Amino acid sequence: MENFGTSKTPLSEIEQRIENLKTRMKGSGVEAALIVQNTDLFYFSGTIQLAHLFIPVEGGSVLMVKKSLLRAEAESPLGRIAYLPSPKAIPDILKEFGFAIPAKMGMELDVLPVNLFDGYRKIFEKTRIVDISHDIRTVRAVKSPYEIEKLKTSARLADEVFATVPDHLKPGLAEVAFAGMIEAEARKRGHQGIVRMRMWGGELFYGHIMSGTAGAVPSFLASPTGGTGVTPAVAQGAGFKTIEANEPVLIDYVFAQDGYISDQARIFCLGDISPELRKAHGLMLDLQERLKKETKAGRTGGEIFELCLDYVRSKNVYDYFMGFGDERIRFVGHGVGLELDEYPILAKNQKMKLKEGMTIALEPKLVIPGKGVVGIENTHLVTKDGLEQFGSFQDDILIVNAGR
Repeated sequence: MENFGTSKTPLSEIEQRIENLKTRMKGSGVEAALIVQNTDLFYFSGTIQLAHLFIPVEGGSVLMVKKSLLRAEAESPLGRIAYLPSPKAIPDILKEFGFAIPAKMGMELDVLPVNLFDGYRKIFEKTRIVDISHDIRTVRAVKSPYEIEKLKTSARLADEVFATVPDHLKPGLAEVAFAGMIEAEARKRGHQGIVRMRMWGGELFYGHIMSGTAGAVPSFLASPTGGTGVTPAVAQGAGFKTIEANEPVLIDYVFAQDGYISDQARIFCLGDISPELRKAHGLMLDLQERLKKETKAGRTGGEIFELCLDYVRSKNVYDYFMGFGDERIRFVGHGVGLELDEYPILAKNQKMKLKEGMTIALEPKLVIPGKGVVGIENTHLVTKDGLEQFGSFQDDILIVNAGR
């Protein structure tokens, strides 16, 4: 059998995830779930293939695969894997495994295209199809020890990438050329090359690299930073601006390995940085430390965001917090795992209570027009006492000798 990768999700891990979803389905009267989205397929089956995963409340799951059945059998620890010639054959396959067609079935309606949804309604004519995406995302939000170790590994590798920055950062270098160098360092360490997002229209390469005034250029992405990008067809990230001495250089990059994401950001500078920006960065480091103590199990994302607003108002930097003017965003942190935009969200009016085992990218930043962006981002584990930070690369601005 071919080796289709270096890591296979343990059966015990998959079984626990499925049981957690079944528990939530029982509470809502859903008889079964039909999983089709790539990330959810990987989470509940251990493989990303052209497939459908049927999870009944009672009985074992069935993975039905169009392409590639060979890879699915090698990668997934599930015991029941069948060839699926067409989605129209799903009811017949389920009957072969002894399942009645469910009267009420959950699907990921937050991401499922309408045309496909209409197709499934024709296949399951007598079935009421309901949205189960919130249950799936809630289950995925709390990480197992297995997942936490994966996240810690990604954070450690992100630290290694940051450590290579002084070897590449030079004045006169275009942002996009510098980005290619840093991305190569990530690939050498096993970065998977794909950063997954759930939100409609959300897309990201490795992350954002931007220097000086480009750091304050907004974009469509739900992020405090945007960047010019190399074309309006992308409209974010590194562009053709050259990196100069004495300006902040933001590297806000995601390291993703074995599916799991660590989201971290640091500020570098060739030469020295202005006292104003250094002070502003220090405020965000102070805010991060306060939030690490306050962001604990039992609090809500809305409560944490209000603490941020109180702090930045008291320091007279509210106008620049997480963007400026109409471009500002209304969150300071977001869940990470297999996707960049998981539950929970530390945002205005969010009422979801934090639980031990959730993982959050905390990113307090100040975006100052005409000068750039400063601030920090680290990925953390929620505990009953606060946040435990993954990764250890220095949070302070790292000054690089401009004469290198």
